[in-house]
Amino acid sequence: MLSVRNLTLHYRQSQILYGVSLDAERGQITCVMGTNGVGKTSLLKAISGVHPRSGGSITLNGHEIGKERSDELAQLGLAYVPQGREIFPLLTVRENLETGFACLPRDQHLMPDHIFELFPVLKEMQKRRGGDLSGGQQQQLAIGRALIMRPKLLLLDEPTEGIQPNIIQQIGKVIEFLRDQGDMAIVLVEQYFDFAYRMADQFVVLGRGSVVLSGKKKEIDRDLLLSRVSV
Repeated sequence: MLSVRNLTLHYRQSQILYGVSLDAERGQITCVMGTNGVGKTSLLKAISGVHPRSGGSITLNGHEIGKERSDELAQLGLAYVPQGREIFPLLTVRENLETGFACLPRDQHLMPDHIFELFPVLKEMQKRRGGDLSGGQQQQLAIGRALIMRPKLLLLDEPTEGIQPNIIQQIGKVIEFLRDQGDMAIVLVEQYFDFAYRMADQFVVLGRGSVVLSGKKKEIDRDLLLSRVSV
């Protein structure tokens, strides 16, 4: 579903990513890990079109991505849940979800039942403003909004950050459910090691903007992985 080859990225005069390559397959979770400041979020921003890359190639579902805007990538099936969630605080929960319709044909502007099945709290709070929700509820809202877009590739940046343990468990079950449907590739950036290790089918570990370790879960020693992502 996703193939990244030799990706480089700059912020002004500073180079952030150095020749990063990875693949993400349907029905699998690819977990991107590493200590703070190694370029994990920058990688997702480059893939999603939020930040223009300096070099390398990205192929999404057989389509080589050039300079498409984020909304054009969304129409190709890419959905991005950024760190910090970025919901609209003054819009209601339902209005926040409906912003996901923007990249869909008008005849598909229907609220899928499975969104509320996956996140029952969103159904209960449809008329509440997004800014009135807890951090965990906002995270569920952000993921639900992304799923409205019917993505083929789902990018998740730190979905457990600042969230209480019971909500982390709920989000984990949703991510596993989406993976097990088999029609979506998921790229997960995650610092919480136990959560990441449980969820992932394969790992890509970054260090100072480069890939320092990658492979399928069954091929990587757990202690070696932990040593590469610990400060």
